[in-house]
Amino acid sequence: QVQLVESGGGLVQAGDSLRLSCAASGRTFENYAVGWFRQAPGKERQFVAAISGRAGTTYYTDSVKGRFTISRDNAKNTVNLQMNSLKPEDTALYYCAGASGRRQGSVTTAPPYDSWGQGTQVTVSA
Repeated sequence: QVQLVESGGGLVQAGDSLRLSCAASGRTFENYAVGWFRQAPGKERQFVAAISGRAGTTYYTDSVKGRFTISRDNAKNTVNLQMNSLKPEDTALYYCAGASGRRQGSVTTAPPYDSWGQGTQVTVSA
């Protein structure tokens, strides 16, 4: 497993941008798929975006397509989530997660992920 630390959250206004970063430890990070999930108060955890390991294939939930971009820099063991045109409904605690490949499931769901960060808060005011 890898250890993951998120950063970059904050309080912004609607229409603003934020860039979240997920820093990972571990020599095999490039083999991991990495996903971003979010959870708003009183709601279930929701998939946001994911990027596969070596191929770098990206996945997004419909509500963020065209606004969010996930990318990775394997040399720096980092995955970023660029969030543009933020909306109040994007307000949530954002988690990054790593999937080593030992668990089954789609990277757009939680089950394959075996490493999770502590989360970074994103608050978007109207």
